[in-house]
Amino acid sequence: MTTTDNYILENAILILPDRVVEQGWIAISEGRIAEIGEGRAPERGFDVGGDYLLPGLIELHTDHIESHFIPRPHVRWHALSAVMAYDAQIASAGITTVFDSLRVGSDFDLASLDNDDLWQLSEALAAAKASGHLRAEHRTHLRCEISSSDVLEQAEGYAARYPVHLMSLMDHTPGQRQFRDISIWKTYYMGKSDASDEEASKLIAWRLDLHERNAARHRQALVEFAREHGAVLASHDDGTKEHVAQAVADGVAVAEFPTTMEAAQASHAAGIQVMMGGPNVVRGGSHSGNIAAETLAREGILDLLSSDYVPASLLMAAFDLPRRVPEISLPKALATVTANPARAAGLADRGTLEAGLRADIVRAHISGDVPVVREVWREGRRVA
Repeated sequence: MTTTDNYILENAILILPDRVVEQGWIAISEGRIAEIGEGRAPERGFDVGGDYLLPGLIELHTDHIESHFIPRPHVRWHALSAVMAYDAQIASAGITTVFDSLRVGSDFDLASLDNDDLWQLSEALAAAKASGHLRAEHRTHLRCEISSSDVLEQAEGYAARYPVHLMSLMDHTPGQRQFRDISIWKTYYMGKSDASDEEASKLIAWRLDLHERNAARHRQALVEFAREHGAVLASHDDGTKEHVAQAVADGVAVAEFPTTMEAAQASHAAGIQVMMGGPNVVRGGSHSGNIAAETLAREGILDLLSSDYVPASLLMAAFDLPRRVPEISLPKALATVTANPARAAGLADRGTLEAGLRADIVRAHISGDVPVVREVWREGRRVA
């Protein structure tokens, strides 16, 4: 059975949806999982030396592509080269399905994508996919800055050329959501730029004016846009019950990074999947002083994890959660980065080690308490 398309991975610890098998094997055929067994394999295959085998990770929200394309302020790297470097890092972190988070809506206060940048990256992603260069499967997540004057224009322009799979409704206006305390926004912004206090204050006034003119009408238009294009909708940085009520009315499926326990509880109770950052778990708390992912996990209301700005954090967080919260089993923790995001995104063909599903598989070795990715297969083909 050991051919390019048909083979067995044996002598492995298997993380199945409901349990951990201490010694088992997986048979792969034509890019799918054909069979899973315990004990010794029925015939000789590839010996993984007692390492873990687990489903390929599914990443719904990462803007890490921007750090490859804009490695320094005002520096744009070659777009295709940036895409290939980003893809290699994603795959080597065990991520086999990634929703590339592309910002739509110009945001002149931070080093983010402008209109030309968006098209350069989009074209590079499409070219890399068409030529078969990509290791992971790449899908689109449009991060929509609702107060931006051109967010609708950019979203419509993107959808005219490429499919849209996921959209998030963001509002980073000073005084709103993540930056309810304007002084925190000012500290954050001035730390990322060389602006003076006077310049930051002028920028705050400008952003508040944009919010007043655009936020409500753009949000409603983007909700309808998502429905028209069949895109999964996510809210972002919800902090109050009122935010959650609006998300429910809009048909939101994922609550990205709620900032308070109140919002997280209300989202979970409403059937909205609650997402927190892998770095939040690994670091033991939020870098911006918001609610800790571990706190939500202890309350049983943490559904999804995202690597956000550190791809390696996704697998680290999944293995770290059971150590931090003993009530959470390893299969349940792993589901936050595999089965649960697959379900939230409507991807029924992946996310667990089960016969008939895609052979998206990660081989991981534990070094100390850190999971080290050794091999990655996407649809049965080794990609890392």
